[in-house]
Amino acid sequence: MNQIDTHSWKQELPKFREQTEAYYAGELKQAAYKGFSGFYGSYAQRGGKASMLRLRMPAGRVTKEKLAFVADMIREYRITRVHFTTCQTIQLHDLGKDAVCEIMEKALDAGIVTMGGGGDFPRNVMCSPLSGIDPEEYFDVLPYAEAAGNYLMQFIKAEKMPRKLKVCFSNSPKNVTHATYRDLGFVARPDGKFDVYSAGGLGNNPRLGVEVASAVKPENILYYIKAMWLTFRAYGNYENRGKARTRYMQESLGGPEQYAKAYQEKLDEVMASSEDLTLYAEEHPVKKTGDGSQISGARVIEQKQPGLYTVVWHPLGGQPSPELLCTVSDALQEIPDAEMRLAPDETAYLVNLTGEEAAKLLEVTKESAETLFETSVACIGASICQVGVRDSQALLASCVQAVREAGIPDGALPQIHISGCPSSCGTHQTGALGFRGGAKKADGKIQSAFVLYVNGEERQGEERMGRELGTITESEIPLFLIKLGRTVAASGKSYAEWNAANPEALDAIAEEYTA
Repeated sequence: MNQIDTHSWKQELPKFREQTEAYYAGELKQAAYKGFSGFYGSYAQRGGKASMLRLRMPAGRVTKEKLAFVADMIREYRITRVHFTTCQTIQLHDLGKDAVCEIMEKALDAGIVTMGGGGDFPRNVMCSPLSGIDPEEYFDVLPYAEAAGNYLMQFIKAEKMPRKLKVCFSNSPKNVTHATYRDLGFVARPDGKFDVYSAGGLGNNPRLGVEVASAVKPENILYYIKAMWLTFRAYGNYENRGKARTRYMQESLGGPEQYAKAYQEKLDEVMASSEDLTLYAEEHPVKKTGDGSQISGARVIEQKQPGLYTVVWHPLGGQPSPELLCTVSDALQEIPDAEMRLAPDETAYLVNLTGEEAAKLLEVTKESAETLFETSVACIGASICQVGVRDSQALLASCVQAVREAGIPDGALPQIHISGCPSSCGTHQTGALGFRGGAKKADGKIQSAFVLYVNGEERQGEERMGRELGTITESEIPLFLIKLGRTVAASGKSYAEWNAANPEALDAIAEEYTA
């Protein structure tokens, strides 16, 4: 596929600056500005005094050049908050009106598009972050994810799009991108082909995806993407904005089988047309080889390329300190073929390293999650997000501190997922433990609280939505986690082993806090 023509997107920028100036001058209401600015990948933050900007990183791949751009912007504009999102993008926060306009334009010069990052548009195409280097993958799906991302840019201005369109690629049954329950998912097979899932999604009315095709040749994936658009144009709900998502078509068309039939009809139309959508993806195999230096450790992964390693870096809450992110960028510039990959759980992977290079980056990134629990996921939360109900990041920070002070050992608690509202940006519905912002009446008054979800699962073939167990006041969630962690630790088992051996124990512990 051809590279995105960033020059054409520059023609959109004067309108953004004009409307942004009007919003900050008080001449444009917040709701109207939100409806406008999402097209540009920007939203005003809660309180209306600052903006955020979402930098699309197709397939979660952050080259050294793109990372250097982010570092340059951090330094030039003194950015104080950065977030790695669950859609594998980088968000810059607390930007003034001039900064958000200027960074948007400079990003285009760096080959980074922000358009379509919010609003009713195709979002950042997601991909298994270790694609191409994972010893357990079926095949490298990264080139196809990147090509799909380029192709989808032409739909940003298309009519009758769903409220969001999330397209994902998975290279193995780990299914970390949730490809089997997104709007459109391409799932790698051992034979080098894809199975295709459609009309899934989290949030209100969550649905697992419908398998609409099997054994699809990778060069044909664009036909399936266009069929998705045509299916929504024909059957999507435009009358009710809350139902303008692909997953609602399962119900409106009479069930998964009827949806699959409707999708197939549109696919047949695309295949029968004269448009050639055959994909010639640009592959980029790792040519670097090891130099004999070796390393091992909890944050080190051996790549399938002999002698090369990946360093795992998980800033708490997916929010690296801007200064540290700059330091990481500076270090990567000196390492041949190195780059950063973003994961849907807000982890960053620094890839294609020799043992010696990995050792240096381990030291640079020592401010990282130290346990499985500390790799927990949280959306940006209500202190920033206009539609957020609760402050996800604050809850995660208080839980991590409490668990550390209680001395809960690694493995006794799982990775938890926190969403500030029902939108499930923190993917609370498929985590082993998930929390969704809400409220609870306690001591005669309404208090900040989170709804607890348990036993969600993302792995392909075992997918399930978490079961809603009850609501816990925010102040008691750390206490719940400490009690749970101590109980599991006393058993001598990991959390997963303990939960499998004691299927009713989790409910019993939670009951004290959800009553």
